[in-house]
Amino acid sequence: MDANIVVMGTESVGKSALTVRLLTRRFIGEYGDIESIYSHSFLIDGREITLNIWDSPYSEDLSVETSLFEKKVQWADGYVLVYSICDRASFNTVSRLIQTIKSTKDYLNADKAPIVVVGNKRDLHHRRTVLSEEGRLLALNTDCHFYEVSAAENYHSVLMMFHGLVDRMKDAKLATKRPLGFRGIVKSMSAVFARRRTDSLE
Repeated sequence: MDANIVVMGTESVGKSALTVRLLTRRFIGEYGDIESIYSHSFLIDGREITLNIWDSPYSEDLSVETSLFEKKVQWADGYVLVYSICDRASFNTVSRLIQTIKSTKDYLNADKAPIVVVGNKRDLHHRRTVLSEEGRLLALNTDCHFYEVSAAENYHSVLMMFHGLVDRMKDAKLATKRPLGFRGIVKSMSAVFARRRTDSLE
């Protein structure tokens, strides 16, 4: 089984830390906001599963990246939407992202894909501004699934979250590949980056 997952959320919520924790079991704290696609294979119930994980920077101005956002939505078999429990604004962004993904899917007539809402930085509970119940309620009201984890402290909870998402993707029978393959995405991404670079030179 081959599955595509997009990881989204605002800056500094720990998106890359979660992804790299899954891939290497290690925690690395500091990242620039860079677009990356990782591939990772592991065994679940004796079957090999390859996850293609698109770790994507957040753009406040969705109109700038509408076509790229649509590509992400078309490409993904599942979504990981990350907020920091210490950052109320990042939680509000996840709430908006859920609506944007759902309306983009309707617009594209795309299949429903499972969404996981993840509250990260559980180890910083003394700085918490978003209660666990709020995350759980948001997930419940939007037909998503909820996990609260600490990428810094715990590999196992991050692994369980990705495994949970894979189970939901299997249930949703979304293991079939999209027409826009892995290579197509990488090409379209490099086109976007090339365009951004020339824009910034002017």
